[in-house]
Amino acid sequence: MKQYKPTTASRRHYTSVDYRANITRKKPLKQLTQKLKQNSGRNNQGRITTRHQGGGNKIVYRNVDFKQNKIGVPGVVETIEYDPYRTAFIALITYKDGERRYILAANGLKVGATVSTSNEAPFEPGNRTQLKRIPVGTFIHNIELTPGKGGQMARSAGVSVQVLAHEAGYTHLKLSSGEVRKVLSECFASIGQVSNIEHNLVNIGKAGRSRALGVRPTVRGSVMNPRDHPYGGGEGRTQRGTRRPKTKWGKITGGRKTRNRKKWSNKLIMKRRK
Repeated sequence: MKQYKPTTASRRHYTSVDYRANITRKKPLKQLTQKLKQNSGRNNQGRITTRHQGGGNKIVYRNVDFKQNKIGVPGVVETIEYDPYRTAFIALITYKDGERRYILAANGLKVGATVSTSNEAPFEPGNRTQLKRIPVGTFIHNIELTPGKGGQMARSAGVSVQVLAHEAGYTHLKLSSGEVRKVLSECFASIGQVSNIEHNLVNIGKAGRSRALGVRPTVRGSVMNPRDHPYGGGEGRTQRGTRRPKTKWGKITGGRKTRNRKKWSNKLIMKRRK
């Protein structure tokens, strides 16, 4: 973690990840990038559907391979790079057949290391194999929920999931939230923890840094007029005046369960998160 001298008030608590110590190249491989359209929270009618989004620095999307479906073809880590579209670092892999792909970088993955996807792969950071092979107690990431679909779970910085048991064609996984759920043992997962484990310690420090990330200002409901928000109005600082917390549109929030009770995957959840 990099800290700065308090040359200004905003710099006093400003922190960032030490990229020099973690990444090996700044510019991405051009053939593995594309430009995505920025919608600033607008829908196809131009109306804001997600507030507080817009602006920000220009960024280029890196095509990350979440499937890693080159079975039995080893690859060598060429670089560890920054990705503006995600919190984790990515690694550029050069496979034995000459193809190059980006993958999520596991914590501890170094330049020159060998990674592979197979049922004979050793249990080392970055390697990928089926869940039924992975020993109980191992930490994994980038987990498939449907065989062949690619990793969908545990992909953000510093996240890992622990293997608890193998039973009746399913593997029991303990998520970072505390939830325990079953996943088909035929699904693939990568060994280790996702890179950039210090990401949660970053202090934004100043408003301009949020704007560079594409985050626009948020106005508190309590300082609005009564017609604009259920919390608005009153003289000076007042209580919210409504027993149950509500959104700007008067919908009940704060502690209300939003998950669909009839969702098909409910039967796979063995223990709810706290």
